[in-house]
Amino acid sequence: MTDDSSSPGVERADAEAAIRTLLRWAGEDPTREGLLDTPRRVVDAYRDWFSGYAEDPAEYLRRTFEEVAGYDELVVLRDIEFESHCEHHMAPIIGRAHVGYLPTNKVVGISKLARVVEGFARRFQVQEKLTAQIAHCIEDVLKPRGVGVVIEAAHQCMTTRGVHKTGVSMVTSQMLGEFREDARTRAEFLQFVMNTRR
Repeated sequence: MTDDSSSPGVERADAEAAIRTLLRWAGEDPTREGLLDTPRRVVDAYRDWFSGYAEDPAEYLRRTFEEVAGYDELVVLRDIEFESHCEHHMAPIIGRAHVGYLPTNKVVGISKLARVVEGFARRFQVQEKLTAQIAHCIEDVLKPRGVGVVIEAAHQCMTTRGVHKTGVSMVTSQMLGEFREDARTRAEFLQFVMNTRR
């Protein structure tokens, strides 16, 4: 989904035709006035929602800063809001990610951590995989002493269909390095995360 005409192997016209087929399957008439532009709008929306496939989130982490006066304590970015889509039902997943790491001799701009979350979120996902992808990306590129990621999200495949349970959120975490091995480091990170709750 990298340009206005097509994705690899799929022409835009084919994507719009698929939307018209779904509209007919749902019982609608895609030629009626209110739906004439719907296929175009849906394809445009998909280009935005799934722009993560055209990105390499690791690239955001490659520019680092080493002049940190020896700082080697926790770096935590909380409440990174994201929207993703469930790969099982293509329904929205709306949530927040909390990301922390223990730097070695370099740090990364905080906006880059948010961009890593966005890069993976803007793909079809399951929350467990999303959590692990973010953590391993940070570990692989920054080589910190440890990484922690906690994600809280509501899944509309559960709230708007199936069991129809609203007000439910799912929490997943991935701890690597000292976050996994050292209970005190893990507890400090989780305390930062818990303090975000109202």
